[in-house]
Amino acid sequence: MPKNKKFTIKTEVVNGKCPTCDEFTTMVNIDVVFFRCMNCGADLEQHVNGKITYLPVITAPKGAKPFVKEWLDEE
Repeated sequence: MPKNKKFTIKTEVVNGKCPTCDEFTTMVNIDVVFFRCMNCGADLEQHVNGKITYLPVITAPKGAKPFVKEWLDEE
C-alpha cells in the first residue's frame, strides 16, 4: 500500500463584476482561467486585455453548437 502523499491545493479569490448577476462580488478560481461567482454560481472565464473581464462560459451538448438564447432571432 502506498504511503500518504502530500499535495497542495492553490486557489485564488478575487473581486469583480459578474456579467450574469450584474453584481460586484467575490469569485473563486476553479481552474487556471475559470472562476465561479459566489453570488449566483455562474462559471466565468477570465480575459485579460488591458483590463480584467469575466465572461460567461458557454457550453453545449455533445455535437451541438453553443449559443446564447438572447442572440437567437425570435420569429
